Amino acid sequence: MPEILAAASSGMSPLLYLTLILAVGVAAQWLAWRFKLPSILLLLAFGFALGQWTGVKIDDFLAPGDAHSNPLLSAVGLFVAIILFEGGLTLKFRELRESGLPVLRLCTVAVVISFALTAVFMWKALGYDFRLAALSGAILTVTGPTVIAPLLRHVNPTRKMASIFKWEGIVVDPIGAVLAVLVFKGALASDADTAWLQTGIAIGKMLLVGVVGGFVLGKVVEILLRKHLIPDYLQPVFLLAVVAVAFTGSNMFEKEAGLVTVTVLGIALANQRSVSVKHILEFKENLRTLIISSLFIVLSGRISVDDLTGTLGKGLALLGFLILIGRPLSVFGSLFRSVQTTMKERVFLAFLAPRGIVAAAVASIFALEFEVAANSGEHFGDQAATIASQSAEISALIFLVIIGTVAVYGLGAAPLARALGLASTNPTGVLFAGADAWARLAAKALKDDGHQVMLLDTNFANVSAAKMLGLEAHRANILSEFAEEDLDFNGLGSLIAGTPNDEVNSIATQRFIHQFGRAGVWQIAPLDRDQSHKTAAASDVRSQICFTGGPDHRTLQQLAARGAVVKKSHITDVFTLEDFRLTYGERPYHVLFMADESRGLRPAPIEIERVTPGTTLYVLLTEAEKTAETA
Repeated sequence: MPEILAAASSGMSPLLYLTLILAVGVAAQWLAWRFKLPSILLLLAFGFALGQWTGVKIDDFLAPGDAHSNPLLSAVGLFVAIILFEGGLTLKFRELRESGLPVLRLCTVAVVISFALTAVFMWKALGYDFRLAALSGAILTVTGPTVIAPLLRHVNPTRKMASIFKWEGIVVDPIGAVLAVLVFKGALASDADTAWLQTGIAIGKMLLVGVVGGFVLGKVVEILLRKHLIPDYLQPVFLLAVVAVAFTGSNMFEKEAGLVTVTVLGIALANQRSVSVKHILEFKENLRTLIISSLFIVLSGRISVDDLTGTLGKGLALLGFLILIGRPLSVFGSLFRSVQTTMKERVFLAFLAPRGIVAAAVASIFALEFEVAANSGEHFGDQAATIASQSAEISALIFLVIIGTVAVYGLGAAPLARALGLASTNPTGVLFAGADAWARLAAKALKDDGHQVMLLDTNFANVSAAKMLGLEAHRANILSEFAEEDLDFNGLGSLIAGTPNDEVNSIATQRFIHQFGRAGVWQIAPLDRDQSHKTAAASDVRSQICFTGGPDHRTLQQLAARGAVVKKSHITDVFTLEDFRLTYGERPYHVLFMADESRGLRPAPIEIERVTPGTTLYVLLTEAEKTAETA
């Protein structure tokens, strides 16, 4: 790295700069995962540091242009459209059964309150022209999936809270952009009547192009996919091209209508039932990670120390107002007497509103638009010079807000959610696919020890027996949409696929990789594991095999029928793993789970090579087999 940075100081090629963006972005994402930190915070820090150390920014490789011909702003706009489309693909109307009214209020009443409060504060307290204050108020109503999605992954709140934040973050983004357009049109109007007329026309165009156009386009895409007119291998890139065309075409018809169009397009495709778009969503999720990493590195690298220090005082004042006054008042005001949210949920909503790429992109575009309009001498009269000067500050001011909100909410959201009981401290609970006798034994032992468990089974008798033991159990297919999208897995960290059907177990683990990660999905040993490659299922459709010795479903059920129990054995400095093995000797037993302070609860693999002192082993054995007595 020092050699690369030294080369940069003497002149960096575009290829080297792009390589650094990719490398630094991935490094920031990995470090965030490794040390459980907000990824956006590290991306901003790494991008800013890269810009300062190398003295190079993306603008050095681009030809200058205005707000519409600047290639960077155009690329950012397109990338934001892709992110919003991908976000729209995750919005299911069924989620609104529990949180529909709060989402509606947050996307309407809260937006109006936030817009008004921020505009007045910037006008009266910070001294900005009321038109620029209104523009900033509109821009700062947005949050966005570029920052909300990574923070939700970091915080891991309840499904209800995640649903509300996800809907608000995606839906408010185009609303904030549209509001900025309306403010800009009103600011350039010659009189109030003209302003109202132009605003009305703009709203009509937005609704026609954005809502109607996005819905119709979604239906067209649905028909093409249902009739198999687009081959499978082309579907992800086909949708990518459709998003680009929809975004660009809508913006040509009405400025910023493209964000509305792609969001509605995503929602329309997510809620149709004739074709599956899951494989497209998986492609877009991977693309989103790359886009977010690159965008934050690039945009934070454009900001210099002088830009930040020049607006530091105003930026800190605005940041404090937004976090302590603006967001809380807009949330509590919009959710006043809401029966669908508790006070704890409102507090959490009031203190999580990070700003992201959309705020930066829209601020850059309209700040430049205002500056150009002011310098033309055709608008703003005697205030033209003041507006031109203040417009130049807006981008840096908004970026300070982005840095500040991401830092504050990124570091404080997880502790706050845990303090309010809306997120688990260490999600290491276990989801059992199957509630047969052996699974109930294991789940009961874990629950009695304070671990969170959940069982899913389609057999009514199994579910009833589990509930009689005080276990959380649902009569549902592990492969159903209900299991994947409606159940709250907060606090659960791993899946044990233990149904009698090996194929169901394999499919279940593959479907839940996005929820628990590959390290968190396990299945019991399949019956065909010792068969030849001609008759056994391919290894790439299997996941990790759990429990020492690799017992299959039949073996586990036989043990349960013989009166097996789950006992605990504590590994210490005195009673080691070797002592444990010697104690049991040749007697049949299976270690099901392991737990310690550092890694928490986790399924035991087929073979255990070493166990650190302080680990508890959950062992399945028949009642006649005595558990090891430990020191």
